[in-house]
Amino acid sequence: MSVQATPGFDLQPSATQIPTATNYITDFNFLNQYLPDTYEKEFERYGNRTISSFLRLVGAEMPSNSDLIKWAEQGRLHTKYTQVGTAAAAAALNPTFRVNDNLAPAGSTAGALGTATMALRTGQTIMIVQNNGSGSNKGVITATNVGGVATDFTVALYEAAGLVTAGTGAVNSDVTIFIYGSEFRKGTVGMVGSLEADDIILDNSPIILKDKYAVSGSDMAQIGWIEIQTENGATGYLWYLKSEHETRLRFDDYLETAMIEAVPAEAGSGASNAGAGATFNPNFGNKGSEGIFYSVENRGNVWSGGNPVALADFDAIISRLDKQGSIEENVIFLDRQFGFDIDDMLAAQNSYGAGGTSYGLFDNDEEMALNLGFTGFRRGYDFYKSDWKYLNDPTMRGGLPTGANSGRVNGLLVPAGSTTVYDQILGKNAKRPFLHVRYRASETEDRRYKTWITGSAGGARTSDLDAMEVNFLSERAVCTLGANNFFLFQE
Repeated sequence: MSVQATPGFDLQPSATQIPTATNYITDFNFLNQYLPDTYEKEFERYGNRTISSFLRLVGAEMPSNSDLIKWAEQGRLHTKYTQVGTAAAAAALNPTFRVNDNLAPAGSTAGALGTATMALRTGQTIMIVQNNGSGSNKGVITATNVGGVATDFTVALYEAAGLVTAGTGAVNSDVTIFIYGSEFRKGTVGMVGSLEADDIILDNSPIILKDKYAVSGSDMAQIGWIEIQTENGATGYLWYLKSEHETRLRFDDYLETAMIEAVPAEAGSGASNAGAGATFNPNFGNKGSEGIFYSVENRGNVWSGGNPVALADFDAIISRLDKQGSIEENVIFLDRQFGFDIDDMLAAQNSYGAGGTSYGLFDNDEEMALNLGFTGFRRGYDFYKSDWKYLNDPTMRGGLPTGANSGRVNGLLVPAGSTTVYDQILGKNAKRPFLHVRYRASETEDRRYKTWITGSAGGARTSDLDAMEVNFLSERAVCTLGANNFFLFQE
């Protein structure tokens, strides 16, 4: 008996790599024996993924060696009270008024009326305007602290007809008053009393940010290379530290977004009571910090109800800026739709807009691509616009739903230049940009951006952990100076 060969396996290897009838395998799938054909270079499917560019453009970084950063901002030079009523049935020629405005200075914890000195003195001349628009009077203050009430004052009117509209009692708020000068008779004493500068003391606290990347020693022994090109310009090949590199980029983004989004922890909140009843110290809690959005919402200006899409809308914004610092140049950092809305608003100023685009008006001609975008415009002030990637990114603010109360921010108007403030820590006036970051630092410790390696792999010799850990840390706060000159655009 002879051995019968299995059909298809009676093969004879050849000395050369040439398929023949005796060496060609046809009876089973041999494709899984080959290594896959791979691309070494990583494909950048989302382009530049980082969003940390805003503060680098408009801010600066300065060291701080304290847990508390304090500064003073100027108050108004002149005084106006908008909630003023008559203290009793008003006399026609010598009415007595009561200031119903909250006289507690900004930032004060006191909330009762009259907790600060009223800025009205005998001899000052004031204008009295009815809040309903029915008329106005002018007069000279003849007495303050009338009847022992610190907020009451009597006025001698210049008009013989007396008060335009008599009030109904102490609880009303019929008129607005402001001081425009003073008048004294011959041979009288000078002004009684003086006014202190109305400085507003503000403060903020830094927060500590941390991150970490870890890789085990075993994974470090399995070499795998990939060619990369990253957002910060790095190119070449990376091994297992590809993820460490992205952790670093992510941490860089968080250093900026934390300064934008941070809020202080309210008393009694879960954050301020963190650890209560758990394994942490029950007396320890997170304090938070005042980010840019929080500062502008509470001390600045907010536009809500959709984007300003007409010149009349910007006229309202300009009118508001006139009442603040009147900063000449401003930059609006905005999302894509807000940018388009401004482009459409400006393009609509073209008289040919309804019938077609005219060449030349927008510096276009027939030989070039039509430019339908604008970098800015001037109307009372200079307004420039710049796309803000943070507001467009679908994994950050750009991914929020639209509509009222959605938390979506469409843009932020930032005044350009710098301002002078009194630094409470330095004890002197200093020039500061409107936005700047203060990080903790001293002669022995710099916490602006710390990174260190721990573990027992990758060259680290700090513990018996069979891994390499790359640690990141920063301690910082953002100071929003002159928030009254900012505008936050919300849905």
